[in-house]
Amino acid sequence: MKTLYLPLKKKWYEMIEAGIKKEGYREESPYWRRRLIECYATFNWCNMCGFDGRLCGGCSVGPRFSRFDAVCFSYGYTSRRMTFECKGITIGQGCPEWGAPDHETFIIKLGKRL
Repeated sequence: MKTLYLPLKKKWYEMIEAGIKKEGYREESPYWRRRLIECYATFNWCNMCGFDGRLCGGCSVGPRFSRFDAVCFSYGYTSRRMTFECKGITIGQGCPEWGAPDHETFIIKLGKRL
């Protein structure tokens, strides 16, 4: 099982734990692109071949997000953890009440708690 590990601040951890928050957010940045996108020509990067998107014939199809079976959230960097099934990753506008910024961000959709 491929698991994405993410530390959270207290507020967001407790909202997910209570079942209020149904998705996690990560800033659209080079770091998160490398972690979450398998191949995405718009960002001119391909984790499959390591080249600029224009050089890789497989990159012209748009985003291919890395496949994670589960997301494991930790309460900061403590041993307190909870795991949920990962229902997919998208890029878009999230819910501001759940901590999403006012611009496009990575949205990690959560399923049932494992």
